[in-house]
Amino acid sequence: MDLQGVVLAGVHSTSASPISLTLAGFVGGFAVGLTGMGGGALMTPALVLLFNVSPKVAVASDLVNSLVMKPIGGGVHIRRGTIQWRLVALLASGSVPAAFLGAFTLNQFGDSRAVQSDIKALLGWALLVASTAIIAKAVLTARENRRLSAMGMSPNVEPHTFKPVSTVLIGVAGGFIVGMTSVGSGSLMIVLLMLLYPRLSSKSLVGTDLVQAVPLVLSAAVGQLLFGHIDFGLAGALILGSVPGVYFGARSSAWAPDGIVRPVLVAVLVASALALLIPDNPARLAWALAIVALTAVPLWGAIDATLRPHASWESAGHSRTRWVAVQGIGAPFLVGFAASLFYFFAVRRRVASAEVGPLKVAQSPS
Repeated sequence: MDLQGVVLAGVHSTSASPISLTLAGFVGGFAVGLTGMGGGALMTPALVLLFNVSPKVAVASDLVNSLVMKPIGGGVHIRRGTIQWRLVALLASGSVPAAFLGAFTLNQFGDSRAVQSDIKALLGWALLVASTAIIAKAVLTARENRRLSAMGMSPNVEPHTFKPVSTVLIGVAGGFIVGMTSVGSGSLMIVLLMLLYPRLSSKSLVGTDLVQAVPLVLSAAVGQLLFGHIDFGLAGALILGSVPGVYFGARSSAWAPDGIVRPVLVAVLVASALALLIPDNPARLAWALAIVALTAVPLWGAIDATLRPHASWESAGHSRTRWVAVQGIGAPFLVGFAASLFYFFAVRRRVASAEVGPLKVAQSPS
């Protein structure tokens, strides 16, 4: 396909008016500015469910929209100096090729009605993973803040140690998912970073994730451009709304009640996921619930592993980084579930015993 064909591809992908698309872009951008996540997770399903856009075109066009929004947020953090550039490099080394591979894989699917239904189900799966990740992020943040407060400690501006292999794997996992669905750069990947670097401050995590998402989204968007799925008219209308939406969302984030915003966002994601997964097949509801469970258990296991003292892991003879990584990174691919079962029934007990062991020794008579 020549460049003109690429530009014209999907021009008639929706009959929605540009005004309604711009309004949708504003809502999606506002959510990004308000919460730091939810752009692709909200916009792509909205295009599919509300505007009847082909899933492939929705994913590709939203990637172009994200390519404009991400640098806006990333630029703010660059000026504030809250970017961990080595983490950005490690993440991008995995996410950039994986994002292009995800776009390539999506292109291998045909355009039949059955294939479109399968892609909708894939998008629904990604939304369930994203909603579970948002919940995990809230839980992890709250527990880590309480732990640091009890110990009289504060978050680190930068990591004490870098974990290159696990960080690159986070990039690979997140990049592939984003390339196929446009979902995950602002939800799943930041949670995995929190699990791997629990002492890193929220500002550094958010800033690093936003900046690393720029080359990730660019790679995925270039892939979609080459494969001819981008509707530039659709993407342009979204951008017109999303840019002011991001700005006003960021301005509103200081007073918006996080305890209300996050649950509403999760509820919208879950409802969208179910609408995509079970439009005419109630049997898929069981699959939807199974995906939530199979994702939530390893993420919770990774959170639990992160919060246990490093000294206890050393006493038990296990690597905390390895168990956090295998559960957290493997969660969206269902590999983490099997690992989490072994963690909860075997490894966790040994680490917990190592925690109380020194206490018993200290209390025993000399």
